[in-house]
Parts: sequence; C-alpha cells; structure tokens
Amino acid sequence: MRFINNVSLKKASVLTALLLLAAATTGTQAASALPNFADLVEKNAPSIVEISTTRMVDTRNPGNDQEIEELLRRLNPDADPDLELEGIPEQRQMGAVGSGFLISDDGYIMTNNHVVAGADKIQVNLNDRRVFEATVIGLDEPSDLALLKIDARDLPYAEFGNSDVLRVGDWVLAIGSPFGLEFSAAAGIVSAKGRSVPDRGSTYNYMAFIQTDVAINQGNSGGPLFNLDGEVIGINSQILSSTGGSNGISFSIPSNVAINVMTQLRETGAVERGLLGVRMREVDYALAEIFDMERPQGAFVDEVLADSPASVGGILNEDIVLEFNGHSIEHYTDLPFYVGQYRPGTEAEVIVFRDGQLQHLTVALGSSPTNVVATVEPEIVRERSNPLGFRVSELGLQTRQIEGISGVRIAELNDGPGRKAGLLVGDIIVALNRQEIDSPQAFAQIANNLPEAGFVSIRIIREGQGTTLALELTP
Repeated sequence: MRFINNVSLKKASVLTALLLLAAATTGTQAASALPNFADLVEKNAPSIVEISTTRMVDTRNPGNDQEIEELLRRLNPDADPDLELEGIPEQRQMGAVGSGFLISDDGYIMTNNHVVAGADKIQVNLNDRRVFEATVIGLDEPSDLALLKIDARDLPYAEFGNSDVLRVGDWVLAIGSPFGLEFSAAAGIVSAKGRSVPDRGSTYNYMAFIQTDVAINQGNSGGPLFNLDGEVIGINSQILSSTGGSNGISFSIPSNVAINVMTQLRETGAVERGLLGVRMREVDYALAEIFDMERPQGAFVDEVLADSPASVGGILNEDIVLEFNGHSIEHYTDLPFYVGQYRPGTEAEVIVFRDGQLQHLTVALGSSPTNVVATVEPEIVRERSNPLGFRVSELGLQTRQIEGISGVRIAELNDGPGRKAGLLVGDIIVALNRQEIDSPQAFAQIANNLPEAGFVSIRIIREGQGTTLALELTP
C-alpha cells in the first residue's frame, strides 16, 4: 500500500511539475508576444520636436472701457478711473506648447495647424536640446495640418507608413509633450477607423480620423503616431473629453492624408481639394429597403448641385454612391474624405446604385471652396459704425459658381448681437434686415444704416442649410 502511495505521489509530483512548466512556458510565450516599445522609442525619439508658440491676445476690449470705468468709480469713488484704466494693458503675451516631428534631414517639420496658427513666434526644441526659430511653409485648416521649416541639416527624421493598411486592434505608440513634459511616450491600440468628429469648427470636413485609446493630452497635438515598424501612420490631433484630460478616446490624422497635404504645402504653400458638388446623407435601413439594397451602405445623394461636376458627370438625385475612384464608400462621410484627397481636374471613376443596377460614371472634379480659403487671404471690410459685433469677407469664386450662393462669409466674431444670436465664424449671410446681400460692400451699407435699437432679421446658410435668426440691437 505504501509503495502504491509513493508511486502515486511521484506521478502527482511529475504531473504538477509538467503543469508548472507548461504554465511558465505559456507565460513566457505570452510575454514575448508583447511588443517591445523601448526599441521603437529609442529609434524614433530623436525625430520628435517640442513646439513652443507665443502670440499677443486682447486683455481689454476698447469698446468696453466705458463700462470698466463705471465699475472702477463704484469700487473706488476717490480714484481717477482714467489713470487706473491706463494701467491695464490692452494686450498680453500668451504661450502654448505642442508637438511635431521631423520629416526630412533638412529641417521640415509636420505639426497641427491649431498648434501654430496665429502665432507671432514659433520655437522648435529638438531632442538634443538645440533650439531653432521656425518659419511657416503652409497651413491647412480643413485637415488641421501645418508644415514648418528650421535652418538645420543632417537631422534625424521619421518615415511615413501606409495608414490604409492599419487595422482595428493594431498596437500604436505616440510620442509628444503632454502638458509640456517633452518626449513622453504612450502606447495603446487602434480603436476604430474612419471616425468623423463633430463640432470641429470648420464648414468643410474632409477628415476620417484614426481613433485610439492612447493617452493623448494637451501638448500631444501635432506629434506622431507610430506603428510597430516605427513608421508614422497618424498625427495626433484631438481628444474627446469632458475634463480636458485623456479619457482614452483620441483622434489622429491618417498618414496618407498627411503625405498628400505635406506634398502640396511643400510645393505651393497651399492645399487644393477636389469638389463633387452633391448634398448627401447616410443610407439607413429604411432607405436600403426602399431602394432594394441588400444592406445599408454608401452615400445617398439628396441633391446634385446645378452645373456641378457631379451633374456634368451624370450623377442624379437619389443615386447611392458605392465607390469613388477605387475607394469603397461604406458611410456617407467616406465620400467627402476621399474626394478631398484628389486635386481639381482629376477624372474619377464613380460607381452608383440606381434602379437596382450599378452604373459606372466618370466625373472631372471641380475645386473645393476651401482652396480659396487656403490660398487667398480674404479682404475684411471694416465698418466704422457696424453695431453687430462681427466682420465679413467675400465668398470664394467656387462657392458662388458651383454652389450658386450669393452673400458674404463671417470672418471675425466678437461680443455683440451676432454672437448672442448664435452666429458662428464661417456662416454665410445672404440677407440682413430682409435685404439681400451680394458683396461685403452691400453688407457694410446695410449694417451701417440699421436702427439703433430693436430686432432685425439675418438670413444665413450653415453647412448647406438655411435659417433665419433675430439680432437684438441695443443703443
């Protein structure tokens, strides 16, 4: 009996040892399967830069000086409010920090447009602690990208990868300067592709973001997102957060978009995008059933704009665009994204679903209204007595010709009746006080002759939709 027990114990010990060995082996294999980010960081950190900007911002609005003087009189009746007001500067210097990365050995740098737009001075801090003053080669607000240049040679730089082959679940790594903590690394995975982010502040959205769970914070903007091969497959741009800090939802601009923008900015200092000329919406379950589709997909054409490239190319109302120049259109937001990657004049192949059949069409792309914004600084008409609190600029040629809109665009928006009524920069004004507007001069004439008090109507177009708002004028 004892012999049998000993044998059993020996067998149990051997089995336990084998199980432990198997567990250890499995753990070792699992550990070895995890990516080694240390090598990736060591290789690419020298190409990362920290970008510091300074700009002058208003601290006083001269139009409010009278109210401030009255407040000072109440707080200190014996003091001279004019002297105290003179001690408050109208402007002060404000600094900000962002990230970027070198894309060539001769000092070209990619970053976000919002990091450097409006800056009076841009300072670039390299990984080796050298500091350079940068010049702006070009800015592109619709993609939120900027190209800078420093006077240096033989610099380490990062290589771009192909963002189209990126898959949900792939490991990615970001390097940047969150909260000014330069050259910080953070890893995560790709959470989704083709994301559109609401309320970007631009009328024209040509972006389909890469969503990740990488810890991106303020200061990471403009920094690169690497794949495991050490290639840049995205540029960190935005976070979705209720607190201003990382909630594990961050958005990056795909590298293929960045390459296109970088190439054009380097060649001409501006970016041109193609225009199709349609108003569209998502194909939901109901539309798919109505038009006998196997499943909801594509971009439903609500309206083909008159004399637009789409109209000339044979696209009709109620067509469903399934493919654009070889790119599959799964959601309607995919269409403007892919159209924007091609320059005006490109002949694109378009596949639409019409009457249960696939139709193959060829469309010569027009020029997007964003091209006018990118290449021409709009002339702002400054009205001496305009009481509305905003200034306007002339519409671009393509907006007038392709979209058939006559009016002016809001270029600057300050405190006043316009802001209180809900107007936004970029809104197109087509009528003021029930009088049609076709130029900044016409707007100025009408605005300067408005009544001193009361309500006046203003008709605007925002994102293709028209609406009328009420402006309250006060003496």
